[in-house]
Amino acid sequence: MTDGSGEAGSGGPARVPTITAEVRDDGTGELRVDGSLETIARSDLAEAGAEVTSRVAALAARLGSPVPMEVRDPDGLWSLVVHPDGRVDQAAPDGAPATAAATVAAASATTAASPAPPARAAATQTPPAATRTPGGGAPLPTLEDLVTTRRSERREPARRGWRHGVALVTFGGITPGPGRAERRERAAVHALRRPLDGPRTVVVVNPKGGAHKTTATMLLAATFGLQRGGYTLAWDNNETHGTLGWRATPAQHERTAVDLLRTMPVLAARGTVRIGDLDGYVRTQPTEQFDVLASDEDAASAASVDAESFRNLHRLLSQFYRVLVIDTGNNMRASNWRAAIEAADQLVVVSTVREDTAQSAAWALDALRASGHEDAVRRAVTILSDPAPRADRDLRKRLRSHFGALTRAVVEVPYEPELVGGGRIAYRKLRPATREAWLYATATVAEGL
Repeated sequence: MTDGSGEAGSGGPARVPTITAEVRDDGTGELRVDGSLETIARSDLAEAGAEVTSRVAALAARLGSPVPMEVRDPDGLWSLVVHPDGRVDQAAPDGAPATAAATVAAASATTAASPAPPARAAATQTPPAATRTPGGGAPLPTLEDLVTTRRSERREPARRGWRHGVALVTFGGITPGPGRAERRERAAVHALRRPLDGPRTVVVVNPKGGAHKTTATMLLAATFGLQRGGYTLAWDNNETHGTLGWRATPAQHERTAVDLLRTMPVLAARGTVRIGDLDGYVRTQPTEQFDVLASDEDAASAASVDAESFRNLHRLLSQFYRVLVIDTGNNMRASNWRAAIEAADQLVVVSTVREDTAQSAAWALDALRASGHEDAVRRAVTILSDPAPRADRDLRKRLRSHFGALTRAVVEVPYEPELVGGGRIAYRKLRPATREAWLYATATVAEGL
């Protein structure tokens, strides 16, 4: 690698090279030393960051002095100082620009210990309620001090990306906070895991078939289940037959909501219904930690779920599940469809980026508003999914504008090849970008609970 300087010991100080780098999510990047370009190709962003730092540390060792560099990652620009021993310091922590000479001079005076992060320093300040010693000396710690310290420790170092790479290459000497993407992910997880005051019901609607209602129901339930540790139910509230049971991992039984309805008088006669009593009727999804209650799958059956049936089931299931995600049928006039709307704590309207499914979703919202559910529509979340690798950009813009004016939030999820076949939904086979999008979509839904 070109070091961009004169030979060390040639009679004068080595010139400080100009070093810039860029690293990307896919592990690729570039390193420039005084205009000389080297490419980076690693398996991920963290490894690319570690590779850049390692190469610059080798240059610093040849020069016999620390060198500054600027690194651009997906979250922005970082100013660093790399030492000959591989140690890395963050330059200009206050964000003020610094010349190369000034940065190196400051780095030479830096001790091996990293300065305390601002969050920890703030935690040592004495709260107004602190108890002071009788002689007026230093305040004694209070419960508030303990709680404040615990809260400050919730800001953990980055666990991925370039910032995690810095922590690895410095053996924890520098533990940068998370970047924007990781902070967004942590905020989404926090929204999903926050305590609820009681059981909550999420109802997924669009009266047109093929609008991704069942897909959305399964992926919302899977995300809730994974983040909350279970006690989540995906429920097919079709008055006759839906496909939620077919998209789920099969159980050792084929019982459905209709079978559970028929058994409820027997269960009630026992006096106490237990969660174990439901195992023979729901289909556990073990890897995603949620259960599925399928609709009637008997082709010869004439059974139909009405409003009273829905309410009885909802009353029973709400005793055992924290979050119920309900897949509705296509008949908005069905009494069980209307009963689900009445029970909803959060409506989710889904649509693909297509004219027909979007028009159906818009019609459903108009009908709900006209029937006295204006507030539910205003608090609803719209989820738009791409039906193909390349969706219509103009249509997407129109849909975001239309549904954004009607509902609380509009979120988008990408096209996912794994879902195209219409078979069982295997959450862990989805692409990382798809799982990430559904994490944010589910967090947006959770904010309304």
